[in-house]
Amino acid sequence: MNDFKKNIIIATGGTGGHIFPAVSLADYLDKNEFNTIITTDKRGLKFIDDKYFKKTVLINSSSLNKKNILISIFKMIFAFINSLFFLIKKKPKFIFGMGGYASFPVCLAGVILRIPFVIYENNLLIGKANRYLTPFAKKIFVSYKDIQGINIKYESKIIVTGNILRENILNYSKVSKDETLNKLNILVLGGSQAAKPFAEKLPDVFIKCKNNHINLKIYQQCLGEQKDDLQKKYNNNNISYELFNFTFDIIKYYNLANLVITRAGSSALAELLNCKIPFISIPLVSSSDNHQFKNAQYFSEKGFGIMLEEKDINNGLFNLLQSIHKDKSVLKSIETNQSKHSDKNVFAIITKEITKLFYEN
Repeated sequence: MNDFKKNIIIATGGTGGHIFPAVSLADYLDKNEFNTIITTDKRGLKFIDDKYFKKTVLINSSSLNKKNILISIFKMIFAFINSLFFLIKKKPKFIFGMGGYASFPVCLAGVILRIPFVIYENNLLIGKANRYLTPFAKKIFVSYKDIQGINIKYESKIIVTGNILRENILNYSKVSKDETLNKLNILVLGGSQAAKPFAEKLPDVFIKCKNNHINLKIYQQCLGEQKDDLQKKYNNNNISYELFNFTFDIIKYYNLANLVITRAGSSALAELLNCKIPFISIPLVSSSDNHQFKNAQYFSEKGFGIMLEEKDINNGLFNLLQSIHKDKSVLKSIETNQSKHSDKNVFAIITKEITKLFYEN
């Protein structure tokens, strides 16, 4: 294959849950004789590290907002036209769609220009954008064989690859922690956007834990505007804590935590699963098609973590933390289940399938 034939567009955008896998994929493919360009919307730019910023092209799109439907449609049409011109200019051999609304116009332009593409879905329920693209995709790469929402007539396109994750996550070695210490080191993750209900509700739960002699330290991701209120609550109640905003060095906090409280975005749960860190997942109620609930439910049923609905935070979370504090075997059991899962072969599987598609085309 010559260089022209190795050009791949990786279409992504939105939150870190879409961007991080895209950058990881680009990094791996670039090391294996491919040449990648990433497309993203404005939201996704802040999650692109310095190494790939110059290889990233901005194509702004929009999800369908019912309140501003005409504006949303206009943005999508504009993104589609931009994608057409971009693909005509770059002449890629192949497109890799990472899912989400930002990848849709690029893949759709690929359909018009007859550029083959695959789509990747890491949720348990296929997203709307990927669902619409399914009839035109060469292959459907999925993280889990139990994926839902794909029409039976397209099941022959499905390839189970596992989760595309950052290399340092796939190669993560769990730091040995002193389990004799009767202390919960809790990492709170609200997704790349941080979760407002976590900042509002969790401190009261942690204060209740403190008042009931549960020894804990909190490492909490928050937005700048949430910081003052959180500091005041924790300082006034003598709770040991560290606050941080979005960080590329999440490994630092994985090393410190023996329990994570998180939203149920697929990338976040997959990272914790591969790092063998027990978690309590609280699905975002407003997630598209309630996909976070599906993710959390699946992981809970597999014994990879514990699911708690947002409406149960006030009492349910305290009861959970109290029981975990009394019986650490709960966490041990989750770690044992997690240790049976690995996504280390994901890039090898994807590279093999992409190479086959290159030769076919």
